[in-house]
Amino acid sequence: MDIIQWVVIIFLVVFVTYRFIPTKGITNITIQETKDKFKDKKVQFIDVRTPGEYRANHRPQFKNISLSELPKKTNKMDKNKEVVVICQSGMRSIKAAKILRKQGFKKVCNVKGGMSAWF
Repeated sequence: MDIIQWVVIIFLVVFVTYRFIPTKGITNITIQETKDKFKDKKVQFIDVRTPGEYRANHRPQFKNISLSELPKKTNKMDKNKEVVVICQSGMRSIKAAKILRKQGFKKVCNVKGGMSAWF
């Protein structure tokens, strides 16, 4: 192999590693663990899907703040309370969890599999 192929391989390994290694301070939780947290009044539940997706199917404990609106709305949330984030599959919610961590939220949970895993 020549040097260009090695560079491409190294780049791909770094990219995949970066995308799939959990971010510090973000916990991935199951649907059952999410349901167990519903009893805790100190937990904030955020659904980052679009309003249309939310209206079509949601859990009433989750407040809808779409991913695109989240950075503008975090000032209305309590940074000292735990946040549980969900979307349809878990991809947007992990992005949302990273945004929340960068904005100073201490404990953030991502629901593995999102709403798709609920059924």
